[in-house]
Amino acid sequence: MILLFVVSNFTNCKNNTNEKSIVSAESSSINKAFLIDQPNVVKTPEGMVWVIGKTFIQGAKKEDKYAMDREKPAHQVTVDGFFIDIIEVTNKQFKTFVDATDYITIAERPVNWEEMKKDVPEGTPKPHDSILQPGSLIFNKAVNKVANMNNYAQWWRWQIGANWKHPEGPESSIKEKDNYPVVHIAFEDALAYCKWANRRLPTEAEWESAAQGTAVDAIYTWGNNPEVLDEKANTWQGVFPVKNESKDGFELIAPVKSYPPNSIGIYDMLGNVWEITSDLFNVDYYKELDVTKEHVNPIGADQGKSPNNPYQQEHIIKGGSFLCHASYCASFRISGKMGMSPDSGSDHTGFRTVATVDMIEN
Repeated sequence: MILLFVVSNFTNCKNNTNEKSIVSAESSSINKAFLIDQPNVVKTPEGMVWVIGKTFIQGAKKEDKYAMDREKPAHQVTVDGFFIDIIEVTNKQFKTFVDATDYITIAERPVNWEEMKKDVPEGTPKPHDSILQPGSLIFNKAVNKVANMNNYAQWWRWQIGANWKHPEGPESSIKEKDNYPVVHIAFEDALAYCKWANRRLPTEAEWESAAQGTAVDAIYTWGNNPEVLDEKANTWQGVFPVKNESKDGFELIAPVKSYPPNSIGIYDMLGNVWEITSDLFNVDYYKELDVTKEHVNPIGADQGKSPNNPYQQEHIIKGGSFLCHASYCASFRISGKMGMSPDSGSDHTGFRTVATVDMIEN
């Protein structure tokens, strides 16, 4: 979607825990029934925490005044216990992966127009070669006014040379930023890291289960009180996108663990950077669910549906970012979500990984 963003602009210039009895696994022969507790024989991987298996409310909560239609209706889901990273994947961790594999991210690769034009309206003219260069989207800190809040192009800028090593462009670097979340990561990049690390991306339901912590129907990772947002999560303070008051001490992205963890020790699930999940983004998925039933380990929609991007199958990103503000996206909530195209990345999107018992055993 990053380059589609450029192309479209070019074209426009032209024209809670369930109490039912469920047995926990206690041996290497893991019970295939619903798994609540961490098996005694399975050690917690370094940097991860066990998310107890539970039944909880996924989607918009009744008291959530910011809830969007795509988050409704709320429904009951049951998710097995699993492990999740306590922090977002950092620059240091991603560099270790790249050093071991020589992996090149999408934002660093040459642009192939023949492939790219398959994902844009037929007849879209090819942009000039000076535009079709490796790069990524970065937030335009220089914007001082906006004409229409629906036109996000006003505060995003295509930056040639922006990638995970150079988050603001070719002259920038991640030196002394080992403990910052890695950004400019596309879906394919996250999958490559997961394969190397013997991990996978969380489903949306797993992500929400982890974000809930010991709760089952909370709006935020700390409960239901929006008044403590600034001290609990890295979001925008001021007038978006023209005035950032940085009351929390961070103008934009923050190092991991800069804010308190949730009730089970997971950091930054709300704010800082959006986190990629494995589910396809479909604005009608919840509406088509039978909400009278309990859904067990759901993996999301079979097909994506995004009115803003009908040409690609987007994936769900969760948690909001340092750019989220009540006046604009308000996605600093557990149920909040957006879609991200598979070839997309930006300076406010990263990821964390999960592992299941069978993955650890194998």
